[in-house]
Amino acid sequence: MTVIVLIATQQGLRGHLTRWMIEVAAGVFVGNPSARVRDRLWNLLIDRVSDGQAIMAEPAQNEQGWAIRTTGRDRWHPVDLDGLILTARNRR
Repeated sequence: MTVIVLIATQQGLRGHLTRWMIEVAAGVFVGNPSARVRDRLWNLLIDRVSDGQAIMAEPAQNEQGWAIRTTGRDRWHPVDLDGLILTARNRR
């Protein structure tokens, strides 16, 4: 399963993601796209996120079984703590 969270992005970007995933809450998308589709969606997010942020949790072959990608403003970012990936928020 893949989860994408959009923060302060364009409405059109949310609309595009609904073609591939279900929007379970405002800006939170859940689905099971193939790795190829997931990578193409990620490239689209990188190109169109502008002043917002996108976070993707996706399946991975590691201890936790998932990995995190982030793009846009650095509000949230993954942090590796001895092989355990956590998400941290930047201080303002």
